[in-house]
Amino acid sequence: MTLIALAALVPLLPFLGAVAGLLLGRRAPGFVRPLAVLPTALAFVLAAIVAARQGTGAPTDGAHRLTVTGSVPIDLALHLDGFSVLIALLVGLVATCVQLYSVSYLRDDPRYPSYAALVSLFTAAMFLVVYSGDLMVLLVGWEIMGICSYFLVGHYWETETARSASIKAFLVTKLGDVPFLIGVFALAADADTFRISGILGAAAEGRLHHPTVVALLLLAGVAGKSAQFPLHTWLPDAMAGPTPVSALIHAATMVAAGIYLVARLLPVFTASAAALAVLAVMAAVTMIGSGLAALAQDDIKRVLAYSTIGQLGYMAGALAVADRDAAIFHLLSHGAFKALLFLGAGVVIHAAGTNSLTAMSRMGSLSKRVPDAMWTMGLALAALAALPPLSGFFSKETVLRAAEHASSGDTPHVPAAVGWTILVAGFAAAVLTAGYAGRLFLMAFRGSGPEVADHGRQPALMTTVLWVLAVPTIAFGGLTYRRLPDWFGGSSLGPTLLTSVLGTGLALAGLLIIYGAWQAATATRRAVPIGAVVAEDADAEPALVEAEAIATHEEIYGDIAAADDPGDPGRLLLGPLHRHAAHGFHLDAVYGALFVRPVQAAASLVRFLDREVVETYVRGAAGTPRLLGAAVRKAQTGNVQTYLSALLAGAVVLAVLVAVGA
Repeated sequence: MTLIALAALVPLLPFLGAVAGLLLGRRAPGFVRPLAVLPTALAFVLAAIVAARQGTGAPTDGAHRLTVTGSVPIDLALHLDGFSVLIALLVGLVATCVQLYSVSYLRDDPRYPSYAALVSLFTAAMFLVVYSGDLMVLLVGWEIMGICSYFLVGHYWETETARSASIKAFLVTKLGDVPFLIGVFALAADADTFRISGILGAAAEGRLHHPTVVALLLLAGVAGKSAQFPLHTWLPDAMAGPTPVSALIHAATMVAAGIYLVARLLPVFTASAAALAVLAVMAAVTMIGSGLAALAQDDIKRVLAYSTIGQLGYMAGALAVADRDAAIFHLLSHGAFKALLFLGAGVVIHAAGTNSLTAMSRMGSLSKRVPDAMWTMGLALAALAALPPLSGFFSKETVLRAAEHASSGDTPHVPAAVGWTILVAGFAAAVLTAGYAGRLFLMAFRGSGPEVADHGRQPALMTTVLWVLAVPTIAFGGLTYRRLPDWFGGSSLGPTLLTSVLGTGLALAGLLIIYGAWQAATATRRAVPIGAVVAEDADAEPALVEAEAIATHEEIYGDIAAADDPGDPGRLLLGPLHRHAAHGFHLDAVYGALFVRPVQAAASLVRFLDREVVETYVRGAAGTPRLLGAAVRKAQTGNVQTYLSALLAGAVVLAVLVAVGA
């Protein structure tokens, strides 16, 4: 079998698994779990074979003409290179782990068949995006992921929180997709093709007539899909979905798609210094703003959500300084430890059993309750904080190295100011990242909150998945940073002495600061009452605990993110800024004032005009003939004497009129 045919099977298998799962889920429930796990696992194996056969060789392309449009044709094209095959490998690994984990996590969920099918479809869509060599085909996978995220985030649709989050995720990403679609058409019009290879050739030859406009239009879609400022607000709210879905979205699909697209089309962006400057500012604001917001969150999943936004900011920053190798290296590294963090959070949800979506301030010490989650999440948080020798250290320092190189003006097409912007923001974010990572570990596993009911030993399958993901978290960076340049065909990767010392020193400083603040806050913590424990049964299903937590979150505790908790080190450090950071600096309120309320007012006006004006004319148009008909109907009595009397009266009137006229 040819390499292209083998690669075509990778997205096809989970797609067929999704179709079969939807068709047979209720009729043959015994096939649900095999249909969820086996196609995705087999796709992962095939992706590994494709990666091994492609290796460090020249890119492999295959195409089939789908349709002749009369102008720019559309091809079903696949493009295999070092970037695409390695990211497909990450997608397959994380998706397989998520499906295995979900077997235990949602074992009694009545909607598990549809959930598993949508996860498979989500995976197939991301595979299509990664392997696609044509922008229109890529766009198909791009949009399928959007609709899958809508359904999966709203999995617990009985709750208002989940319903609102799913709608918000769909609308905000679609807001970015509209200019993105325009940008794709404009790019194809300039290059006279949707094929990515042809577009890159046109960019290299300077045949793009409007590179700045096209790049900015594409960036709008990237900001929505990859949750970058100012279209990042949907991602923290998307935590209302099941925790395995969060792992899939944050680690290997949806949010990675925007970064991957910019990496594939980087020559289009480097053709415009203005576009690189916009990307740099967007990345810098995202890194710092998300770090501050993460320090103020009490919900463990929202902390991880803001951390994803910040790490995507690092990747966008690497692309802003025209180093796609560093961006993809960090994307691969981040995918492993972020999936581990979210799946570990799922174990914590079951162990804590809180009514507050795992509010960290209301957790007791979980170190003895879930040792597997504690150790694996500790490793992942250390990787997130970029501590050596874990994978996050090597990949994040590579980003800082690229920014330092660009700040000296040595990177072609990249203004030195762009390099300085990313470098300063990256160092500032390093302190914040270490701070909120340390805060999460201390509050979740060393917290002084009230003890909650013991829910028993966690399912073995869930904890096994955590240790599987711990392996790349520990070893990926150190083992691969010397070999990845051969796959990427670019410059060397890895840290330099200057950025390593500064970055690691700042991370350690952030950890020391948060530890001191935690000790000070713990000493002054007041007793905070906790509501009734959910799911007292030791065999309670983790997903049901989470679903009930979502339902009762606002009812029992109100806005926990802004809770006045003196035991929170983030509150102590942020001071007056805490409440604003906890609400995401009120960006949702700004959007509500600028967009939501005007749209609602316009809708009210349209409804008034439709009901009171348009319908008035419609009712009048129908009422007038009805009245005339009623009058005529009353005249038609069927009495001959009445007709003769009317005829005689009419004749008399006519005679009088004639006489008067004469």
